[in-house]
Amino acid sequence: MGAVKAPFLYLWKETKHMAKAILEFDLNELDDVTAHKRAVKALDMAIVLWDMDQYLRSQIKYNDNLTSEAYDVFEKTREQLREFMNQHNVDLDELLN
Repeated sequence: MGAVKAPFLYLWKETKHMAKAILEFDLNELDDVTAHKRAVKALDMAIVLWDMDQYLRSQIKYNDNLTSEAYDVFEKTREQLREFMNQHNVDLDELLN
């Protein structure tokens, strides 16, 4: 796979007391439209990951009707979800707090 090109302009400006970042998209360009949608929906995606992690946690911790096989599946699924997030440096505490 080739290098990934950021299809948007990223500006960083430091003022006396605060740094600012501005994402700019050309919504006439298809790549920028996609990048804009990703940026706008990033919080929603983080919330979905959080909700899934908490669902898996609650099934493991509180569902007394699980078979041992189902328990193992929920536990392995949660571990895999966390591994994927870890591989991509996604820290939900950092993103949602």
